Amino acid sequence: MTAAPGSAPAPAPGSSPAPSPSPDVLAAFEAAKGFMPAHEGRALYAAAVEAGGLGLPLLEVGTYCGRSTVLLADAARRAGVTALTVDHHRGSEEQQPGWDYHDPETVDPELGVMDTLPTFRRTLHRAGLEEHVVALVGRSPQVAAVWNSPLGLVFIDGGHTDEHANADYEGWAPHVADGGLLVIHDVFPDPADEFTGQAPYRVYLRALASGAFTEVSATDSLRVLRRSGTGLRGRGGSR
Repeated sequence: MTAAPGSAPAPAPGSSPAPSPSPDVLAAFEAAKGFMPAHEGRALYAAAVEAGGLGLPLLEVGTYCGRSTVLLADAARRAGVTALTVDHHRGSEEQQPGWDYHDPETVDPELGVMDTLPTFRRTLHRAGLEEHVVALVGRSPQVAAVWNSPLGLVFIDGGHTDEHANADYEGWAPHVADGGLLVIHDVFPDPADEFTGQAPYRVYLRALASGAFTEVSATDSLRVLRRSGTGLRGRGGSR
């Protein structure tokens, strides 16, 4: 059964509670620049820990400054796998100068363009998680085009235009292994949220309509889907 938006699913009777990050990891998450609230972060962490049980890498699209990467990295450490994170580090549309989500501290003073890579590296170093993460610096479609291995989890948290959200889905969803998880952030069904979350919402609907994924949980704007069908296979996308 799918939880109602705004809540996490209650554990089934007799089941173990969802895994949670340690206080140190949660503190590193909350100290990092970024926009994901803690309750959504806990839901992401639980999904990543579960997916890590497949023994496959966990991949994130949209690194920014590493806030959610901290959670994926700790889940990867716990499972003995690797966390991968993909970003060009020049900022998405809403993070550019003049927009609400722009942070002047992320601008390279010499080049005058955004560069979140140094901040991301500091985030991982402070959290003690550098050795558990591989940063793939480049544009998501270009990296996806040369990727050919199955993944235990794909977390889509990149650009919020239809062009970028669909490219992330098309590039990476095919690589989710059988039983693996597709997690989509900033899913807002309300048309009033056209700029901030309607493109991820449309990708979420597309994933469900594909027949390849079944919804597991909803925690506010975070959706967790499991690969339960054979559609959308990519190179190395099954196991």
